[in-house]
Amino acid sequence: MPRKEDIDALLYDFGGVIIAIDFERVFARWSELSGIPVDEIKSRFVHGEEYEAHECGRLDEEGFYAWMRKAIGFRLADEQIREGWMRVFGPEFPETVAAVRQLADRIPQYLFSNTNVEHLAVWSRRYAAAIEPFRDRFTSCELGARKPHPEAFARVAEKIGVPPGRILFFDDTMPNVEGARAAGLQAVHVRSPDDVLRAVRPWL
Repeated sequence: MPRKEDIDALLYDFGGVIIAIDFERVFARWSELSGIPVDEIKSRFVHGEEYEAHECGRLDEEGFYAWMRKAIGFRLADEQIREGWMRVFGPEFPETVAAVRQLADRIPQYLFSNTNVEHLAVWSRRYAAAIEPFRDRFTSCELGARKPHPEAFARVAEKIGVPPGRILFFDDTMPNVEGARAAGLQAVHVRSPDDVLRAVRPWL
């Protein structure tokens, strides 16, 4: 684990670290609305070029939904797609949220999320209390770059004003952890809140 004296800032992913994310709920609702089996929807929904463009702010909501209609093969209206799309958000991880709050005056903490404009509008309100202790938040749709690309981490480090090697990053997705390390950050792969708590114990 990184040593306390080697870290000047903590940087957290949002979905999978601060709150649970559940795409199964999204697929289930789209299945109910379209009549297409869940497994078929799941297999057709890919994190490809259009998905990344949407999360980097290059493809708007209307264009993204049009792509999903074509990729998945349903004829849902935008409002129906949105209804399912918003079901991705799950409960907070209370242990992690409590630790972040406890650390607020002990070390600078920041949030870095791959997200899109419409999701950001929802979670920034719904989980406002959980993210309040963070000094700033960085999102792919506002940065124009997303994890795991090292460029995205470089931009975040520059905005924080701390050398990449003195930032400790937490993410539940291994490619993002590897991208952070490639950009020079120290990083922890989060499989449960215990991984976060173990890493931040020196500050607690």
